[in-house]
Amino acid sequence: MSGTEGGIFGMALSGKLTKKLVENLGAGRHGDGSGLYLVVDPSGARRWIVRVVVKGQKNKKGAPLRTDFGLGGADIVTINQARERALEYRRMAKQGMNPRFNARQEVPTFEEVAQQVHIDRMPTWKNAKHGQQWINTLRDYAFPKIGRMPIDSIHQPEVMMCLAPIWTEKHETARRLAQRIKIVLDVARSKGFRSGENPVTAIKDARVLPKVTAKPKHHKAMHWKDVPAFFSDLKTRSAIAAKALMLTCLSCSRTGEVLGMRWAEVDFDERVWTCPAERMKTGDDHRVPLTAEMLAIVEPLKAMGSEYVFEGQNRNQPLSNMSMLMLLRRMNIEGATVHGFRSAFRDWASEVTNAPREIAEKSLAYTVGSDVERAYARSDLLEKRRELMCMWSQFVASRCN
Repeated sequence: MSGTEGGIFGMALSGKLTKKLVENLGAGRHGDGSGLYLVVDPSGARRWIVRVVVKGQKNKKGAPLRTDFGLGGADIVTINQARERALEYRRMAKQGMNPRFNARQEVPTFEEVAQQVHIDRMPTWKNAKHGQQWINTLRDYAFPKIGRMPIDSIHQPEVMMCLAPIWTEKHETARRLAQRIKIVLDVARSKGFRSGENPVTAIKDARVLPKVTAKPKHHKAMHWKDVPAFFSDLKTRSAIAAKALMLTCLSCSRTGEVLGMRWAEVDFDERVWTCPAERMKTGDDHRVPLTAEMLAIVEPLKAMGSEYVFEGQNRNQPLSNMSMLMLLRRMNIEGATVHGFRSAFRDWASEVTNAPREIAEKSLAYTVGSDVERAYARSDLLEKRRELMCMWSQFVASRCN
């Protein structure tokens, strides 16, 4: 065996890097020796690549063909496995075989990567339902067409197969599908299973799909002038659903926020109900100032001794999501939804009061201002919102006296 062959085929699997270095090195390209590198992205993602020169092959400029090949993410491929794969690639290159076409690649399928991304991101989902919706979109519209394909073989035509059939008919679903396919492909690239531009980005930039203008959907709302009469009728009813709907009208909260309300969230001394981030659409805690009218609804319910303020048919379980809507139907209320009371409040605040827009929007738990503005405006304006909510409560309950 020649000295050169011994250097390639008899090489010991060792190098400059250690397991500790692999886990802790900062962004950049870090050499292990013999063409093997650990690449650490600014995001912290770590992947292995090997640089080889293919014997007898030239690049466009006539120089030896020097090429980088991905060996997988460092969270999946250990340092010794990376060295073994790098050695295999160098052997092929020494014999004049391009590793891109000759390596025994263990590339996962799109579905395998997607399922792993779903598992990895479980702690970040706002709730279990959101997490299930994320994977269900891929299951219904992507897996049947590209699920079994190797992740590195998915390009623009394959993505278009998933998006084009539903782009106009189910545009919002298609838009979310595109976002989720993009995430899966980006993760695959960070782990060394793909290279080049994300095809979802390329499709968007090329504008190959038609522009779809989404029609805004408005919740049917009762006119604000009719709310006091409705509330007066509602107050005569003893059902728990009626109590929940009364608080919904006064607090301008969303259905899920009210139905999930627990006693532990209510501070009677401060007269504040803090709805936790996991039930808020914004993903942030929201403090609701409790007015005298709201407290009159809530306080008597403490006697039930339930975990939830508005207990349903089962002990220590909340009312169903449909309970308030069904009550509206039994009251023969047409042209209004539970969510619509938020719109009634917003119209009243605009037409009757001099409340600044920011106060009214924050009362509805809307995000106000740009990211920079919100970074400097840390206050939730609780006391100013309390003044406005007291005015609204007094107006709504004005026919009850």
